[in-house]
Amino acid sequence: MTVKSFKTGLSLAVGNSSAAIPNTPTIGTATSTGSTTATVTYTAATLGATATSFTATSTPGSLTGTGSSPITVSGLTGSTNYTFTVTATNANGTSPASAASNQITTDAGPFNVDYLVVAGGGGGGKWGPGGGGGAGGYRTSTVSALPSTNYTITVGGGGASATNGSTSTFSTINSSGGGRGAGDNSLNLAAGNGGSGGGGSGEGGGSTAGTGNSGSYSPVEGYNGGTGYQVSGQRGGAGGGGSSAVGSNGTSGSGGAGGNGTANSISGSSVTYAGGGGGAHQSGSGGSGGTGGGGAGVNGPSTSPNAGSVNTGGGGGGGGSAGGAGGSGIVILKYPDSKTITIGAGLTGSTAAPSGGFKVTTITAGTGNVSWS
Repeated sequence: MTVKSFKTGLSLAVGNSSAAIPNTPTIGTATSTGSTTATVTYTAATLGATATSFTATSTPGSLTGTGSSPITVSGLTGSTNYTFTVTATNANGTSPASAASNQITTDAGPFNVDYLVVAGGGGGGKWGPGGGGGAGGYRTSTVSALPSTNYTITVGGGGASATNGSTSTFSTINSSGGGRGAGDNSLNLAAGNGGSGGGGSGEGGGSTAGTGNSGSYSPVEGYNGGTGYQVSGQRGGAGGGGSSAVGSNGTSGSGGAGGNGTANSISGSSVTYAGGGGGAHQSGSGGSGGTGGGGAGVNGPSTSPNAGSVNTGGGGGGGGSAGGAGGSGIVILKYPDSKTITIGAGLTGSTAAPSGGFKVTTITAGTGNVSWS
């Protein structure tokens, strides 16, 4: 519309939308999407000048993000309360700010989780007489975790007679199953490699020790098994490797002892894990199991085999007609008591009462996810 001045004859432009700034947007919903980000929705005004961009601004901090709805605002601080406003802009300027959004609280930032991941122990060897099974791999350290994030856990089972144990996992941390104990080499029962190596048998080519992952991680995951003893009538299977020592060699009078495991106090009390299984002997005494759940070796083919202890990753004892099963593994997590863990379907576990500013969750079986809030 044009208005002419009677006094001067000058024409003035009134309501010319091409020279106007956009009207104020209508605020929507703000949502926390992590420890440093949030999204903000809005609705553009339907009347007035057209906007070419929209900006969301945080309070506190005046951090901004631009774009179509929803706008992402980054650089926020974890565990902090925020509200947001939105403005519209075109070539003529910027609208007044919208009303404030709802208040959100950003997620907490990363936190430390101490872990112990022990794999299933290897089964003891059979015939020969059999070597002891190697202990499950042993790994312990600290990782940084995030809230509202799934972390996969698997608790490895112990190996059956003359069978390797299974791997245990927490997130990207993998502990290898223990190697099986060796047996009569004509049955293709060479000692297995693994977290800790299985012990060699007292028969044929199976006397060679299995290899543990002593060089793959720092600290080491496990050690080698021992070497079997081969003299007719005095054959002795070797001990399986443990998480802190190699298995002992078989001798003329006894099977080799399993390598000792490692003590750990993550649960609040000192417990020893991942001992190797002892080797069997043809006529003398079986080798003792390593501290940390290793099963003892037997004397003669008719004796029942000794299994490794459950949830220690101990190797099974060497046997005659059958070797002892390896002990199952375990995963233990220690984290700040301000966090609440969710143990997902498929896992068997429990959480102890908070102590000293921490909680401890023990997972004893299964495969599934855990997360924290």
